[in-house]
Amino acid sequence: MKNAWLLPEYVEDVLPPYASAMEGLRRRLLDLFAGYGYELVQPPLIEYLDSLLTGAAQDLDLKTFKVLDSLSGKLLGVRADITPQAARIDAHLLNRQGVTRLCYAGQVLHTRPSAMLNSREPFQVGAELFGHAGIEADRESLQLLTAALKAAGLSAARISLGHVGLFRALTQAAGVNGDLAVELFTALQSKDAPQIAALTAQLDAKLAAAFRHLPELYGGAAMIEAARRALPHLPGVTAALDDLAALLSSEDGIALSVDLADLRGYGYHNGVVFAAYVGGHAHAIAQGGRYDGAGAIFGRSRPATGFSLDLRHIAESLPEPRASLGVLAPYGHDAGLQSTIAELRAAGERVVVELPGQAAHRAEAGCDRQLVQQSGAWKIIPL
Repeated sequence: MKNAWLLPEYVEDVLPPYASAMEGLRRRLLDLFAGYGYELVQPPLIEYLDSLLTGAAQDLDLKTFKVLDSLSGKLLGVRADITPQAARIDAHLLNRQGVTRLCYAGQVLHTRPSAMLNSREPFQVGAELFGHAGIEADRESLQLLTAALKAAGLSAARISLGHVGLFRALTQAAGVNGDLAVELFTALQSKDAPQIAALTAQLDAKLAAAFRHLPELYGGAAMIEAARRALPHLPGVTAALDDLAALLSSEDGIALSVDLADLRGYGYHNGVVFAAYVGGHAHAIAQGGRYDGAGAIFGRSRPATGFSLDLRHIAESLPEPRASLGVLAPYGHDAGLQSTIAELRAAGERVVVELPGQAAHRAEAGCDRQLVQQSGAWKIIPL
């Protein structure tokens, strides 16, 4: 077959040493999550479509590959996000009454890339907290994301906070719903001032002014106070600003800021939302927030908050990884040689045995030292 090695667009292999670097990062993050009490789950790659696209996950519809199950005759979906699966596990399988903390790591598949040059096959790692509606849970999620960024070597990242509840409070007061609400949400995300002005032209003057102010309201603690003065004194607006002020006071070594137009997940998120950015990348490398009620379709409407990262995207934000060098050992059945190789591997060394006839390709083994026998003992010397 001609060009049988070609892959679909925006799908790619991960080669050494990048694959090793991503795997090491996956292990570090899961170990970090476990230290915070998050239990690992491994949902299936494919489910009935109804389960993947229920309730708050409806906005994933366009991202999800659909196939017909030859066994059941029902539509199946290849997961585009693991978060709804975690909500199903919490609501229907674990059925705990208190707080449940779950984490996961696995590949997802998108029908199209989420942004230019992004992969259609992200490797998603995330942590979700179910069963607590208070700001304390949002704070824990934000703290864990901060720790995850540091563990990934991205301590220079910055996190932008927003609040979908504030937007919902304004739309409810203005009587905005349906398609207009979605269009306004999208315009705010892109900070499209002319479009925001056009969409709010027929609204009450004070509420229209509030929507137009949102793209200008970003920054630190001083911005929160400016927002209190500029926005209507609605209970939902006040509560949202109080939440953001409480989170902004966190001191975890990563820059935090608030952007009231940095919204995401309309129809999915309903409270605090956050996204992490690094220099040189226009799109978020991690994102999350509150999405209460995601498990309602599975029989239990639970408060929920969490975040996810794409390991592929993070790997692109880090310095180029270096290949792991090792020790080249000769092929042989000598008991001392075999014992020495076993000891080195047990100590964490990478030991590559040079098979017969491969001396000419020694450079491809990725070794900087070799194992040789000197005075009856096996020793490591530079290669």
